Amino acid sequence: MATVMAPGETSDYIGVRFQKLGKLYHFKTGAQKDLVAGDHVIVETKRGKQLGQVIAFIDPQDVHRQKGLRAVQRKATPRDLVMKQVWEGKELDALITCREEAARAGINDAKFVKAEYSFDGSWLTIAYTTENKKLDVRGVQSALGRIYRTRVEMQLVGPRDVAKVMGGYGACGIPRCCSTFLTDFSPISIRMAKEQGISLSPQEITGMCGRLRCCLVYEYEQYVAAKKQLPKVGKTIGTPHGEGRVIDVRPLRDSVLVAVDDAVHEVERHQIEPLEELAALKNKAEAGCSKHEGGGCDCGAKEKKDAPE
Repeated sequence: MATVMAPGETSDYIGVRFQKLGKLYHFKTGAQKDLVAGDHVIVETKRGKQLGQVIAFIDPQDVHRQKGLRAVQRKATPRDLVMKQVWEGKELDALITCREEAARAGINDAKFVKAEYSFDGSWLTIAYTTENKKLDVRGVQSALGRIYRTRVEMQLVGPRDVAKVMGGYGACGIPRCCSTFLTDFSPISIRMAKEQGISLSPQEITGMCGRLRCCLVYEYEQYVAAKKQLPKVGKTIGTPHGEGRVIDVRPLRDSVLVAVDDAVHEVERHQIEPLEELAALKNKAEAGCSKHEGGGCDCGAKEKKDAPE
């Protein structure tokens, strides 16, 4: 992850965002040396000219790739900002037309979720999702190009991106993370749910997008770090209540549940006595040095050298 410089600090590299919760793309400031965070700029991308907002200055060491990095062309003018709003107002009509053209073409196994114009209307991007990886949407693309007299790109997106576009509420009852603050999707695995002791039923770990919930990654590292300091389930330990067996681990409480005789107690980490480790150390101390009996041990010499005069 790129390091964002502190307020007041500047560099020759900036992070630009084209959507409210989009990824951060790196550009050179070029001749625009008076840029500040919050400015809107015009930059050249592989999708033509785009209008984006300067979010932060980026440390040169953290720039994605300095070689071939494009520079800001100019600051956006008030007219540019107005034109962007005008074209945004036409996106819904473009999406409806796209769906109509797809229906005419007999495409019923794809969902067209978003239409997005570039700030000057020279480029129209249609985001769609489908399970049919061999689906050909070039007919729809050509039809839209003829209707709107602009360059059209069909962009295949995944279920998480669809949920981000659609918005709505998650299973927790609050607005979805992806549509409120997440700018990027982190890799998520079933192991994260296991580490946190979450039920592996689909209803518990699956989001509205049909994929593993993004929130599984939020506390994963804390759980892993906390569990390293606590005994595992099934281990025998000493407690203020006597010797018992661990039946559950509570990482965020820094404690474990221990069965002692017929009772269950919650024991904090500082109260735990690691019986197995202590027994192992005791056995090692009683065994002594294996070379001592053979006369090849220099323990005595080391003790004499280390002894105070």
